[in-house]
Parts: sequence; structure tokens; C-alpha cells
Amino acid sequence: MLIPVDDAADPRLADYVRLRDVDLRRSLEGERGLFVAEGEKVIRRAVGAGYPVRSVLTTPKWLDHLADVIADVTVYVVTDEVMEGITGFRVHRGALASMERLRPPSVAELLAGGGSSADAPRRILLLEDLVDHGNVGAVFRCAAALGVGAIVLSPRCADPLYRRSVKVSMGAVFAIPWARMDDWHGGLAEVRSAGFRLLALTPDQSAVPLDEAPLDGPVALMLGSEGDGLSSHWLKEADAPVCIRMSPQAMDLGVDSLNVVAAAAIACHGLMRNG
Repeated sequence: MLIPVDDAADPRLADYVRLRDVDLRRSLEGERGLFVAEGEKVIRRAVGAGYPVRSVLTTPKWLDHLADVIADVTVYVVTDEVMEGITGFRVHRGALASMERLRPPSVAELLAGGGSSADAPRRILLLEDLVDHGNVGAVFRCAAALGVGAIVLSPRCADPLYRRSVKVSMGAVFAIPWARMDDWHGGLAEVRSAGFRLLALTPDQSAVPLDEAPLDGPVALMLGSEGDGLSSHWLKEADAPVCIRMSPQAMDLGVDSLNVVAAAAIACHGLMRNG
């Protein structure tokens, strides 16, 4: 159903308002059980992953591109100017979709592969307190691209389904299973009890290089926050610290570590060595 709208303040468009206001969106999306997918490719991937469409907001020139996706949903059609007035920025990919959230699995369900041992992941990432939505999305993209089986988030990690996370991941948040811990302090024990060896990624060059670490059996690689890295508690709980080998000249150049996304890409590649 195509509905022309010419007023950015139209209450029917409330799912899409102030998309750059993180606090508002966190409250609104949590209360309504929704998230926003931006762009044709991301919308298609969300639909393909089974997320129901609440509505679509687009401009006339994108209607043909989305014809098969929007056949049975409410579509609000606006001009480029009205679109920018609603969202607060120019939507270059032409369309937004308000999607219903699905209940994510518990950590136990995720690690059990939905009850099928054949589907249980053998290589996972544990993310502690990554608060930047773009970084979370980029880590998901790295993990999906390199074959990591699942991601577990600490309670304070940014939302993978926030619009920027979804956009940066190019829809990879729909391709890789994930769950959020309920308990930061004791959550690692649940992962270990599922049979995973916990490896803590650290910039400390005295740790065993990841490309030399034994990777037999299920392995969980722990990545810390953007500023401080892994907390002392999670480091202490790990079975072993591992590092990415840096150039001998790195310290002389004032480079003592990698940002979390670069580290995640290299670490995911190393993690899948025997995966």
C-alpha cells in the first residue's frame, strides 16, 4: 500500500524520526521492538533473515527497485526534502525500513547451535564493552566474512541492530548468530562450560602470538573496548592471553597497538586457521 506523505511531522512516520539521536532511538526502538534498516541491500538481507517489515519509507525513484520487497507492506512515499526533514540527513541509498526485532537466542542456545551439535559454532568472538555502533558493525562484518561461527556481546556492548551498526556491517549482523550476556562478571564461565577455550587478545607483545597459539577444539576469542581493551577481570578469567605480532619497528614509530576493527580482522583470520 503506497501512501504519499508531504509533512515530515506526520505521526505515521514516528518509527523514523531523529535517527542520529542515539539516546532517543535506543528508547524508542526498545519500547516499540523495532530497528531501522537503511538501503536496498540491507533491507533485502534483513527480510531474507526473517525480520518482519513494519513499514518502508522511500522516495518515488526507488519504488521499482523495491517492488518485490514492498508488495505486501505499508510504504510511505516522500520527496527527498521531506525524507531529510524526517531523518536529519540525506538518505543516499534511497529507502529505510522499520523492521520488527526477533528474540535473540540466549548464550546457551547460541553455543548449542539450536540443539544441533552439527550447527554448534567452534569459533566465536566475545566482545567486551564495545560502545561504538560503527565498530560493532565492522567487527560483525569481519567475523562473517572470515567464517567465525557466532558472536557473544557483553551487557554494555552497543546494539548490533542500531541503524549505524547494520549499515557499517552491510547486513552482516543478519548473517552471523549472536547473543548478549546477562552477567558480565560470571558470563565467561558459561562459555567455558560449553567447552570453549578462552583466548584474550591483548597488545602485550609478551603474550603468545595468535598465529602460534594452539587452536584445537572450540575457541572463543575475547576482544576489548575501543579505549582500554579487555578489563582486568576478563583478562584474569581467560585461559591464555594472545597477541597479534607487531613489527619490531612499531614502537619506534609510536604505534603500540591496532584499533579494534583492524585487530578483529587479523584475529578472525588467525582464529580460523584450524577452524
